[in-house]
Amino acid sequence: MSKNDKNKVVDFGFDALQSEHHFVVIIPRSTKQEVTVHEISDYQEDLSIEGMQANFIGPQHTGKVMLHPEKWQKIETFCRVEFNQRMRTSGIKAARWKKGINRVHRLFGKELMVLAWAIEDANPGDISQAVENWLGLKPEERWWLYTITNAATGHPTHHKGKGWRKALRFALTENPVPEGRYTQTLLDEEKNTLFEEENDLYKSRKKSNE
Repeated sequence: MSKNDKNKVVDFGFDALQSEHHFVVIIPRSTKQEVTVHEISDYQEDLSIEGMQANFIGPQHTGKVMLHPEKWQKIETFCRVEFNQRMRTSGIKAARWKKGINRVHRLFGKELMVLAWAIEDANPGDISQAVENWLGLKPEERWWLYTITNAATGHPTHHKGKGWRKALRFALTENPVPEGRYTQTLLDEEKNTLFEEENDLYKSRKKSNE
């Protein structure tokens, strides 16, 4: 792989020059198929969905979790906004989830996995509570939770609903945080950011036309 192939930031903050270790979120075109998350250590420009899914489990598995589409839909907006706000702070263009392959910075991927593991076996009605608690955690706390959970119960299927995976579900879905405490603040910040970006773009265009 040449330097030019790697020298760009794609999707949610992934920069192969910084680190080839990253996560991949695969969102099927069919709303009846599960969303899968993979962790890979090497950058491959020509990733295929078929190849990734074939290697979801097994001795060299890349798969980390499989989510019902309804559950993914309940968290995708908050994950997108949370990651985008931090990307903008670093001068990185905001991203959106798209059908197919989405590359995710390794640290964002770890944070996403904490929430995904917490809701994989949760009732859909408990997911909003999990999101509130997840947003209430600092990034460093999410990284630590990923590390210990992955070390003990990281297999995508064999460890499902066991040990730390199960503990995450109880911790995030049952800790009583008031509804909207963190989610509303996050969405308000995103709305203000988008307004400021649109206003700056308008001023820039107006100035160039003068």
